[in-house]
Amino acid sequence: MVDTKTPDDKKLSVPSKTLSLKPRVETGTVRQSFSHGRSKQVVVEKRGKRRIDGSPEPQAPTVVAKPTPAAPTPAPSRPAPPRNAGSGVVLRTLTEDERSARASALADAKVREVEERRVAEEEAQRRAVREAAERADREAAESRRKAEEERHRHEDEAKRKAETEAKKRFGEGEQPQSAPRPAAAAPAAPAPRPGAPTARPGTATGRPGTTTARPGTTTQRPAGGPVGRAPAVAAGPDEDDGPRQIRRGPGGAARPVVAPKPTHKPGPQKERGRLTVVTALNADEVRERSIASFRRRTQRLKGHASNEPKEKLIREVVIPEAITIQELANRMAERAVDVIRMLMKQGAMHKITDVIDADTAQLIAEELGHTVKRVAASDVEEGLFDAIDDSTDTETRSPVVTVMGHVDHGKTSLLDALRHANVVSGEAGGITQHIGAYQVVSPESGKKITFIDTPGHAAFTAMRARGAKVTDIVVLVVAADDGVMPQTIEAINHAKAARVPIIVAINKIDKPDAKPERVRTELLQHEVQVESFGGEVVDVEVSAKNKTNLDKLLEMIALQADILDLKTNSERPAEGTVIEAKLDRGRGPVATVLVQRGTLRVGDIIVAGAEMGRVRALISDQGETVQEAGPSVPVEVLGFNGPPEAGDRLAVVENEARARQVTSYRAHQKRENAAASISGMRGSLEQMMSQLKTAGRKEFPLIIKADVQGSLEAILGSLEKLGTDEVAARILHAGVGGISESDVTLAEGFNAAIIGFSVRANKEAAAAAKRNGIEIRYYNIIYDLVDDVKKAMSGLLAPTLRETMLGNAAILEIFNISKVGKVAGCRVTDGTVERGANVRLIRDNVVVHEGKLSTLKRFKDEVKEVQSGQECGMAFENYHDMRAGDVIECYRVETIQRSL
Repeated sequence: MVDTKTPDDKKLSVPSKTLSLKPRVETGTVRQSFSHGRSKQVVVEKRGKRRIDGSPEPQAPTVVAKPTPAAPTPAPSRPAPPRNAGSGVVLRTLTEDERSARASALADAKVREVEERRVAEEEAQRRAVREAAERADREAAESRRKAEEERHRHEDEAKRKAETEAKKRFGEGEQPQSAPRPAAAAPAAPAPRPGAPTARPGTATGRPGTTTARPGTTTQRPAGGPVGRAPAVAAGPDEDDGPRQIRRGPGGAARPVVAPKPTHKPGPQKERGRLTVVTALNADEVRERSIASFRRRTQRLKGHASNEPKEKLIREVVIPEAITIQELANRMAERAVDVIRMLMKQGAMHKITDVIDADTAQLIAEELGHTVKRVAASDVEEGLFDAIDDSTDTETRSPVVTVMGHVDHGKTSLLDALRHANVVSGEAGGITQHIGAYQVVSPESGKKITFIDTPGHAAFTAMRARGAKVTDIVVLVVAADDGVMPQTIEAINHAKAARVPIIVAINKIDKPDAKPERVRTELLQHEVQVESFGGEVVDVEVSAKNKTNLDKLLEMIALQADILDLKTNSERPAEGTVIEAKLDRGRGPVATVLVQRGTLRVGDIIVAGAEMGRVRALISDQGETVQEAGPSVPVEVLGFNGPPEAGDRLAVVENEARARQVTSYRAHQKRENAAASISGMRGSLEQMMSQLKTAGRKEFPLIIKADVQGSLEAILGSLEKLGTDEVAARILHAGVGGISESDVTLAEGFNAAIIGFSVRANKEAAAAAKRNGIEIRYYNIIYDLVDDVKKAMSGLLAPTLRETMLGNAAILEIFNISKVGKVAGCRVTDGTVERGANVRLIRDNVVVHEGKLSTLKRFKDEVKEVQSGQECGMAFENYHDMRAGDVIECYRVETIQRSL
């Protein structure tokens, strides 16, 4: 292809440029000046307006600040390229695509310009609304301020009116004490000359030698100065224009000059505190010192001025067994630091909260000059029992007779015959397991006799001891066919310890093998000499079954009571002893009480052991409700907070406060004793070794619930006696009443057994025990209970291993057999040798091995045993060091189960 362009045409051709909408911009900077010497430098851009179809370019420059971006203007289209007149060649023309692209760009720019204009108008509207709201807020604040000023002005007017009325009321010469003193009046200024300018309040008039002042301002000019020569300056706050100066020009004319405002307003300081009506009305008053404050100041000055020592107060200080230093100082009215200083002198460092003993507290109190009264915690029980009765108004009381003796000797049957009752038929196992109190009327004299029936079982020693303590006479029942037994001897010892007379009742004389003389003879061995043998002890042969000589027994009891001359005062507060206590589900805690002194009435406040209460009801032995119980009368008392311990002494107190003091002290002592018994004391080396021995013994955990306190006490005592060095019964909980869910929960935690003596578990407790696999055993007879626990505890004992000798064999030769090892050829010298028995290998009279016999053969056959004189082959388990001449000893180990 031939290039037709000439070199001139090539010179005239213009290279193509990239099309764009960017306008042509000429940039410059201009510095703008503002007020207060501030200036700002802005950027000025000169943009050429885009020309379309050869339109002329505008000449006016556009000033645009750099911080505010200017709205983009459409870029002018490029002019059509000129034609070359000489050659007729077009330099460059726009294509259709370029024209359409430029047209669309222009349309988009117009749309953007319209949108930006709309956004600017909306922003201007929002700004106008915001300015209007701020203007309204300022006007509202201004109106509130003016209303506040108006209120203050009205208050000032009201105050001035009140002052005027006060002046009228108290007179012109005197003012009320609360009104402030008036300030000294300033000299009146002469009237101004005609035509002279009048100075405003707080400004100088400008006349020579005059001074016009208002509160808080001072305007002064030297006297005698020439008019118009020396300028007079007056400064003061102006309510309208603020502080201004009055400057005199020639001719004395005053012209005001505005001065700059001060940084703070002159006048009184703002009062601090809460703004109330009283403080607002008394704002200008001067607060004076109160009379009480002036008196305190005077007394303080007098105290400092006089150095006379104060008189020391001597007090009676009550010191308990332990007291803190702070409490001791308070009781002595001394400073605690003085007490600590005295202790430091004695070489003891203490704090104010430390507890010191009573002896140290007494030494300190006496050294400080005080008197001391020592008290103890147990003083709350003083005067509770055995108060001296000076009254001569006494009357004869019924005797208290306790029936004692061995088990199954007929004590309860004898009482039933006397009372015409049948208590024996209702007792479990035919034995008495509870202590009972009854009253019997003597058929001859008509007097009442109180009988106390005690159990005869060996476990009820504590019950017999309680019966002996409260009794006046002991009736010792001995079976004529059985003689003196262990519990008979124990009853004799209890009666001797209580120093009470004994009447021997020889029962069961109706039996064919009865021997009363043997009973009298056996009693002599225990220092009980009956009257028929020349002694002082009365004996009566009776038969409870046939009711023989019962009247004679009652006669002897009445005669013995007359000899004792039993008298008491029935009008004094009651005292007694708790014979038995139980927890009844319907009635609550019930205590069987024998009243010994005074009269117990319904409504009395009573204390027994660690329990207190108010008597709600009194029930006699016949089941009748009574209002009062005199001396020697047994009754059931309802109203205790909890079941007391059997054997506790009962007393009537004057009020509940005293009862709470006594019971709280006893409960505290009970807790301390229980804690001491559980923790134990370290003590001597022997005690420590005994504790180490008992530390490894096995325990049988039990939870015991009984019907009455006495039975529970007897069960606990019996189980405690069963314990040995290897096994013992551990009582987790013991109480009076039915078996509850809490008992089952406790037993589940310790895997213990629950024992109920004459009580039952409620429905919920029984279901919980069945669900958790807890065993509950019920008993009515203490024999069975103790025997079962004894068997269970015996199962915890380690069995005894006992050896039984079978025979001996001598080794003659040792044979080595493949796949077997060494086999000893032996001859049985005595006894027999059994396969599988235990053997000992003895060499030179020394045991070298103990094991079991694994193989026993006679010839080639395995046999179970070999008799004496026969030869056999033996092999040991896991042992082959056998030699000729050794002796094999064969024995059997037997396991024997032990029992308590």
